[in-house]
Amino acid sequence: MLDAVLDVGGVYDPSRDRYDHHQKGFDEAFGHGFVTKLSSAGLIYKELTLEETHPDVHRLYIAIYKSFMEAIDAIDNGINQFDTDQPPRDDDADPSGEIMVLKRLRPWKLHLFELEEELKINPSIKYVLYQDDRSKHWRVQGVAVSPDRFEKQEASSISMAGLRDDELSKESGIPGCVFVHMSGFIGGNQTYDGALAMARAGLNAIVKFKTTQVGSTHRDMPY
Repeated sequence: MLDAVLDVGGVYDPSRDRYDHHQKGFDEAFGHGFVTKLSSAGLIYKELTLEETHPDVHRLYIAIYKSFMEAIDAIDNGINQFDTDQPPRDDDADPSGEIMVLKRLRPWKLHLFELEEELKINPSIKYVLYQDDRSKHWRVQGVAVSPDRFEKQEASSISMAGLRDDELSKESGIPGCVFVHMSGFIGGNQTYDGALAMARAGLNAIVKFKTTQVGSTHRDMPY
């Protein structure tokens, strides 16, 4: 004879040790301010008898649900922890879809190439923007033609390569510029808007380049 029935049977009745959540009309939640519908695991956790009445134990009971159990309940009820229906790219940064902004700096190069190949993304990402953790300035980095070929990357307009600070801002017409590397593959600006403007300037340079050059081995290299 079974001691308890979990996750099947269409019945939730703790007095009979029946713990299912699939039945029509089920809307049991953990309480204590939480509204996520419970999974069978959550039902068991909710029914735990706390013989210890010390307030620290109660706080721990709530904290475990918040940091661990609620995610199980949510996933089992079809609620994702993250929005996985978002497309692999969007046009928030630029209508071209060729500029990607990282909210946090993480290793990205290999993943980007894998995603572009797998999802047949076209046009490809040309520039990646991210904030430098130390200086808090924004970086704009050109994407290489492949993850293992450092020398062939997108660049800002060649007229800006190697310039810094006020001279760079004057030449580009973009406030807050910090630098553009001599090779043009990476640059920096004091602000996000400035870095975005630098990336857009690079895209414009690419367009101009493509109107005059054919068959480049670079990923649409602007010079």
